[in-house]
This record gives sequence, C-alpha cells and structure tokens, in this order.
Amino acid sequence: MNALAAQSANPVDVDLLIHPEWIIPIEPAGVTLSGHSLAVKDGLILGLLPNEEAARRWRPRQTLDLPGQVLLPGLINLHTHAAMSLMRGYADDLPLMRWLSERIWPAESRHAGPDFVRDGTLLACAEMLRGGITAFNDMYFFPDAAAAAAKRVGIRAVLGIIAIEFPTSYAADADDYLSKGLAIRDALGSDTLLSFCLAPHAPYTVADKTFRKISTLAAQLELPIHVHVHETRHEIEDSLKQHGVRPIERLRRLGLIGPQLIAVHGVHLDPGEIDLLAHEGCHLAHCPTSNLKLGSGISPLSAIQSHGMNFGFGTDGAASNNRLDMFQEMRHAALLAKGASQNPEALAAHATLAAATLGGARALGLDEKIGSLLPGKAADLCAVRLDEWLIQPCFDPASHLVYVAGREQVSHTWVAGKLVMSNGVPAQIGISELLDVAGLWHTQLTS
Repeated sequence: MNALAAQSANPVDVDLLIHPEWIIPIEPAGVTLSGHSLAVKDGLILGLLPNEEAARRWRPRQTLDLPGQVLLPGLINLHTHAAMSLMRGYADDLPLMRWLSERIWPAESRHAGPDFVRDGTLLACAEMLRGGITAFNDMYFFPDAAAAAAKRVGIRAVLGIIAIEFPTSYAADADDYLSKGLAIRDALGSDTLLSFCLAPHAPYTVADKTFRKISTLAAQLELPIHVHVHETRHEIEDSLKQHGVRPIERLRRLGLIGPQLIAVHGVHLDPGEIDLLAHEGCHLAHCPTSNLKLGSGISPLSAIQSHGMNFGFGTDGAASNNRLDMFQEMRHAALLAKGASQNPEALAAHATLAAATLGGARALGLDEKIGSLLPGKAADLCAVRLDEWLIQPCFDPASHLVYVAGREQVSHTWVAGKLVMSNGVPAQIGISELLDVAGLWHTQLTS
C-alpha cells in the first residue's frame, strides 16, 4: 500500500470539521479560499484542506456546514475599557478632558468597585463575542474582577496592570496599582486564556518615576506596555508646557519607545514621530470611532501603514464609542485612511482584515498563538453570513466583510476550539442575566 492509500485508509480523528463557503486565513496575506475545510483538534487548528481531501484525511466527531458563510480568525480588540460598558451613553457629546473630569472620573469614584468591573466586563465580553471578537486588551481597575467575567463567558483577555498617580477605590498610588496588578498576574498566570500587559494610563496622568519603573518591569517580565498617547492636541500642548517636549519624545527619553510599546490612539503624530515609532518596532492601537466621537481627530493611518508600522484596531470603551464593534472599526478605519490621504487604495480590504486580527496579535506578542489560521495556532475563529438578501450580491468576501457586513451577520464564534457564541446567542450566559446586569447599573448610575 502506498503512503497516500495508507493515509486515506487511516483518517485522523478530529474534534470539529468546518465546511464554510470561503476561508480567509490572513496568512498567507491576501488569500481567500473556497471549497476548503478547517479541522480543529484539542483546541488547535489542525489544518485547512480542499473539501475532498479533508474528507479523506480527517474523521470528525462533529461536522458543521456553513454555506454562504466566510470563516476567518477571531477579531482582536486591541484597546478597550470593558467595564465601562455600564456607562454606554452616560456622557455623550463632550470633548475628552471634560468627558473625563466632569462625568467619567466622578462616576468611577462613586461606583467603580469589583462588582462594577465584573458586571461591566461581563456585559462587554458577551457583546464582543456576539461580534466575532475572540480576544481583547483591557485597561481598567480590578483586573481580577475582569478576569472572572472573561472566564465566565470563555473569551481570551489581555489584562492591563494599570498605573495612574491619583488614588481610587482600587489603589492608593502608582506603586500600589503596580503591586496589586503584578500580584494578580502571579495568581492567574497559569490560565491559558489570560495574559497581561503593563498599562500606564497616559503621559498626563503618570509621572516620570512611574514610567521608568514600568520600562524596567516590561524588560524584566517581557510584557507589552499599553498607553494612551497623542490622543488630543490639548495633551500635546500641556506636555510642551510642563515637560518642554511632546509626549512621544518624553516617552523616548524615559525608555518606553520600543517593540513592547502599544501606542493607543496616536491621532496627532508628526512625520518624525511616525518614523521613530516605526523604526523602533512600536505598535499602534487605532480607535477611529472613539476618536471621531470625542472630536479628537483622525489618525494619519495611511502614513503609518506606508512606514511599515504594525497596527491593530480598538473600540475603546463603550462609554466613548458607544459599541464594542470591530466591524464598525474596520469600516471607519478603511474609509478614514482613504479620505484623509485622498488615496482610494489606502488600507485595502485584506490589509484591514489583517490589522483586525494578526496586527492585534503581533502588538500583544500573541501572533505565534492567534491572529491567523495557520496549523498549530489556537482555534479562535468567527463565521460570518454573507448570504443574507440585504447584503447581496457578494463579489469579494474580504471586501464584503469590511464595507458591507456588520456584527449582526456573525453566526458563530469559537475560542480555543470551544463554541462560545452560536446563532447570535452566547453559549455560557443567558440574555436575561445580561439584561438584569445592565438594568441594575443603569439604576445605580442614575440614582
């Protein structure tokens, strides 16, 4: 018996075999497969093969046919404040600093305890899974409470070890924030769906001493640094008055500019700063919807892309967006890049999808594990219906995902091979419970 015949006679047992209309694997770049199947075994992607070969090679315990649907890696939300879902619409139509100082920070001082964080993150995680998001990078207080919510619904989370100079109900000062966050990392470090990053809030809320300590910790622990920077012109003007330099230059002098840095927003970057960040291997978390809603401006994404700098997309918090919707972010990002550069070829569909998946994974140091459909990676997947009458005809699935489809077309979401959302319903939490949580905190915040 030759090798091929032996292989056909002894198919490999797999947990799940998915037969979609199309597969967009992200790696290799720019590819859309049709007539292919994807196999999952032990939470990992075993392989992608043409349908007939897949039927010979693999013996599935479960088969899922998805006609008219496209399968792609789960989307990665590179920047959010998940618990702030409880303040969705709470402080609309205000500029950033008034939004923070007059509404958000006072509300947080009254309400932001462990219960608030757990419940808000639970609501956020369910919303993200509904929209095909399988991993999120969070920046908020009480990361242990956020972890409990993420574990409850089965989503992958990167939890921020936040640092800020002023006291809250969570910690007394920057050293206390870091100490508590590192202790939580030590306690939860064995969970395969949880990882951590250092999360100094912003240059205007973090002192030089704290930034230096964070730079040292990032090098020692090999953790990313996740920080808001150059979000508004006001931030830059204040930095020039207080420190004599723009925030990016201040971070450079303090040792934070390097491959570990995830610069969040980056709306107001000049050409020299873009060149510096790209040259040093930094990453950008682009949050187009939040930037538009807060009137912060439009990030020079076309220039960032042309410099070869890695970037992904973030929703920011639902208090400033007001959706945790990566389809919205993809469409806004692509259209703004084209409009701002007056170049319709800027941020094409496949590049947009890559940023929403592999770009986020690279920024978080997780690209060996997630972000594309290479064999051996975790089976973090989402399936999207492209056969509904409202979005016909479909000539190019990649283009359709960016410019036509929405999160309401997401049918299934898997994390590490486990089905966590099916036909619009989270698998591990009831809709009634989510509505009760939202109603409880609506009453608390308005009383």
